[in-house]
Amino acid sequence: MVTKTRARERAAYGKSLRAEVPRSAHAAWDPAPDRAHPADLLAGETSDAVPELVPIRYERMLQSPFTFFRGAAGIMAADLADSPATGLKAQLCGDAHLANFGGFATPERDLVFDLNDFDETLPGPWEWDVKRLATSLELAGRERGAGRSRRTAIVSGTVESYRRSMRRFAEMTTLDLWYSRTTATDIEALARERLGSDAAKRVVARMLKARGKDSKRAFGKLAVTSNGGRPRITADPPLLVPVDDLLPAAEAERLETWTAKLLRGYRTSLPHAQKHLVDSYELVDMARKVGGIGSVGTRCWVLLLLGRKHGEPLFLQAKEAQRSVVEPYAGKGRFDNQGQRVVEGQRLIQGASDVFLGWLRTPGIDGVTRDFYVRQLWDWKLSAAIDEMNAEGLAAYGELCGAVLARAHARSGDASAIAGYLGSGRGFETALAEFAAAYADQTELDYSALKDTR
Repeated sequence: MVTKTRARERAAYGKSLRAEVPRSAHAAWDPAPDRAHPADLLAGETSDAVPELVPIRYERMLQSPFTFFRGAAGIMAADLADSPATGLKAQLCGDAHLANFGGFATPERDLVFDLNDFDETLPGPWEWDVKRLATSLELAGRERGAGRSRRTAIVSGTVESYRRSMRRFAEMTTLDLWYSRTTATDIEALARERLGSDAAKRVVARMLKARGKDSKRAFGKLAVTSNGGRPRITADPPLLVPVDDLLPAAEAERLETWTAKLLRGYRTSLPHAQKHLVDSYELVDMARKVGGIGSVGTRCWVLLLLGRKHGEPLFLQAKEAQRSVVEPYAGKGRFDNQGQRVVEGQRLIQGASDVFLGWLRTPGIDGVTRDFYVRQLWDWKLSAAIDEMNAEGLAAYGELCGAVLARAHARSGDASAIAGYLGSGRGFETALAEFAAAYADQTELDYSALKDTR
């Protein structure tokens, strides 16, 4: 009774916030008179990047307005800083565009669908994540040739899924919410209901293929066994460069010391059982890898380890964690180590997390101390084929992402208050569809502006 009373009180409080911040207020988008040029903001983000990799980031961003948007989380965070907000906070993904959702394996070896990128995670206004997701759907719809009314329906459906899911999660017990996951069975059922049997079969085939995307498959693609029998990561510069190629042979001893320190630092962040697991492997090679659009230029290392017992391969990824692009506008988080910020944020809002997830702070091969987080490189990784989706497929995928984002915010925020604010009507999704269209227009202008500078 106490719990239900408390939930009703929080829902009523959320509803009362509509008087201060009407749901219709979220439709507005007006650039600030002193809005910075997008090239200047991006230049600030890449000031500490690996110089030879920066052109790759711009090349990828300039493929289309949609790919530009993928690398422009910091620009949008700056724009949202003064936008209407209820004051209710949750752990944000910080970069909740639709390409940052996907499938992966749980420790129990089930395939689930969830958020899968947390580089920018930080507590902040829940509205920011929803607006970024909504705008990414609008831009994807434009790129896929969907008409204006169809795009409005896609965005509205995504936000409606968020709203309905939040109301459902608000009614769950704490443990039921915590254990809630979106499984392969859920995805297949949605595909059959919305897309038909043929499309559902293609979705199932992609999920089956994802189950084979593991370290063994990565070894076949990324590594080779030399004549001496020692496996090495194959060079594919500038996208994949073995660490031996980045340092002269005379510094081999310093490299060995550095890699040992890296593993020790990572190991200290792990629970005892995971320490034992990592100790069952031996590091044999490393390479610098180019990450996704927003991460290009940061230090990202691929670590090849072999099992001490059977020699089976394990690929880990140690990715540099810089301060979240959301931080200047949402405020500093509780963790000084940015790798820990990423890991703890992921554990809070993701339904299941990689058993190898950890963090460290260590001097790099250049002597500069940086923060990193570590995870498996491939573990049944499943990415949606966004560039192949028709309007109906995009709509169904958006609804799936909306529900997953709602669960992340419900786990970390005040689900009852957010649900109370959203209500049972369509006011919020109508406003977000209008915002997404206006901000997508701004994104296209920013894309053109950046293109003119390159």
